[in-house]
This record gives sequence, structure tokens and C-alpha cells, in this order.
Amino acid sequence: MLVDIGFIVAGLVLLFVGGDALVRGAVALAVRLRMPPLLIGLTIVGFGTSMPELLVSVQAAFAGVPDIAVGNVVGSNTANILLILGLAMLIAPMPTRIAGLGRDLSVMLASAFALAAVAWAGIMSAPIGLAFFAALVAYLAYSAVTGRSSAPDLAPDAVGSPVWKTLAIAGAGLAALIFGADFLVDGASRIARVMGLSDAVIGLTVVAVGTSLPELATSVASALRRQPEIAIGNVVGSNIFNILGILGITAMLSPIPVAAEIAAFDIPVMLVVSLGIAVLLLSLRRLPRVAGLALLVAYGWYCAVLLA
Repeated sequence: MLVDIGFIVAGLVLLFVGGDALVRGAVALAVRLRMPPLLIGLTIVGFGTSMPELLVSVQAAFAGVPDIAVGNVVGSNTANILLILGLAMLIAPMPTRIAGLGRDLSVMLASAFALAAVAWAGIMSAPIGLAFFAALVAYLAYSAVTGRSSAPDLAPDAVGSPVWKTLAIAGAGLAALIFGADFLVDGASRIARVMGLSDAVIGLTVVAVGTSLPELATSVASALRRQPEIAIGNVVGSNIFNILGILGITAMLSPIPVAAEIAAFDIPVMLVVSLGIAVLLLSLRRLPRVAGLALLVAYGWYCAVLLA
């Protein structure tokens, strides 16, 4: 038990140290590459923090448990909005007037509806997976071409830093996030089993939230550093990558049947949540703390329904 507690403590330390380093490196990189922080948050931060979901989904596909692969992505996308963005908003109100946000939210919503259509068909085949992945590549290319702009005045101390140094800081932060999430999930899972909890409950709670811990740590660090572009871009980018990248790659490796329960409940919840946050981000000039509290309450309801 003490060893497991040590794993949890080490995981938490790595998560928050890594989240802070990743945000600092990402902001400095935005300055050096003359790109807006939102684009860096969507790509390096958003996709990088989705690595645990990718590993879990690919392993699940090879192990013949497709429900974990699909459930991991859908559950993570819901948690990214309700839990992670909700907590970040609770820490600090977020301005929403960010260039390019409407475009990226449109891609996130289109990805969610595309997954819903595939789920209603019952299976995600290799050609569909290839189409999803190709859409991700096209989106990244378009974002890179249209997203370049004058360097924002966000980290003047980083302007003189070489690119390799900012990449090293961001890479070290990302590595710390991945290892920290792994330590925390392992330690918490063993303690949960000692307490007599079933594998199903552990999977729905510890593992599902555990794979989203890098996003949580990064968004909290972004909120504390008053970098709303990184926090919002992290969530939007992760949700896009989870569907188009993770499920696309997984389906190319092994076709994924979609369980009827996930198609009937979890995916519709993800769609409603995605539409709701898009409306909030596009209609309000600033996301207040009360909205973050509402998102957290909604996530508590969702978890209660799953565990009932």
C-alpha cells in the first residue's frame, strides 16, 4: 500500500511539473515560430497530451476489446470539456476572443458528428479510419498555413532562446506528463483493487480520468499562467486528435465495432457537451467561474449515471 501511495504522489508531482514545463515551452515556441498560442495549443500541446489515449486504444484494439478503444476516446472527450475545461475555468475566468477559434471548434464538432454517423453504422472500418486520419493531416496542414502571424507578446524572456531549448522544455514536460499519468493510474488501480472495487468501476473512473490527466495538468497550468489560448486549444486539439487521429490510426490497424450502448448514450452526451461548449465559447466574451462550476456538476452527473 505504501508503495502504491508513493506511485500516486510521484505521479502527481510529475503531472504538475510536466504541465508547467509544457506550457512554458509551448508559449516560448509560439514566440519563436511566430505562431499564435492557440495553434501551438491545438497541435503540440493538444496532440501531445493525447498520447496516453493513443496507447490505450491501440493496445485495446490488439487485445480484442474494442469497447475500451471507443469508450476511451468518447469518455476522454467528454471529460476534457466538462472536467478539465470546467476546472480551468473555475481557477480563472477565460477570455474567448481568440483568432481562429471558430474554425477549430467547427472541426471539433464535425469530427464528433462524423464519429456519431460511424457509430450508428455499427463499425469503424480501415477505409473509414484512413479517411479520418487523412482529414486530420489536412486540418493540420491548413492550420499551419493560415495560422502563422506576428509573434505574440507573451513571453519576451523567451524570444532569445534557441528553438532546440524551447523544444527540449516542451518535450521534457510532455514526457513527465505521460510518465506521471502512468504512475498515478497504476498506483490508484492497485489501491482500488485492494479496496474491492471491480475492474469495470476502475476502468470507468481511474483509467478513464487517468488518460486525461496530462490534459488536466496542462490546462490547470495554463489557467494559472493566464494563458487561455493554451488551455482552450489543448482541449479542442485533444478532442480533434482523439477522434480523427487515435480512432483513425486504431481502425487502420484493426476495424473497430462500436457497442450499441456507447452509440445510444455516450456519443450523444459527447455531442451535446461539444455543442454546448462551442456555443459558450462563441457567444460569451469571457467564460465565468460559474460556467466552470456548471460543467463540473454536469460531469458529476455523467459519472453517476455510468456507475449507477
